[in-house]
Amino acid sequence: MSKPVDEEIRQLHNDVRRRQHYARGPQPIAETLSVLLARRGYAFVESAAERENAWGAVVGDTLARYSRIGSVRRGVVEVTVCNSAVLQELTFQKKQLLKKLVVALPDQKITDVRFRIGVVK
Repeated sequence: MSKPVDEEIRQLHNDVRRRQHYARGPQPIAETLSVLLARRGYAFVESAAERENAWGAVVGDTLARYSRIGSVRRGVVEVTVCNSAVLQELTFQKKQLLKKLVVALPDQKITDVRFRIGVVK
């Protein structure tokens, strides 16, 4: 064979190799379930209920009626309160509440609590 033909065959062979796609192996079931739970939001629902229960235990029934714990972002938990009197009372107790929340929710890695006035359902 001549040089141009050999060169062309070699280039075609390289192109075929580059375009080959290999099938992935089986994924562990834990990875698949983790992705599914994250997509459906089941983990968030469970952790929200866990936070609500912990918040009620930490602040007591009276203050729990007038406040609602929100999400945890970067270690900061947001608490919505119905009025400024409740906000002030919770602010006075902030250090104690933070210590109790860290113990009640160790997997959440809470470092701070922020209060804001809003609608409590």
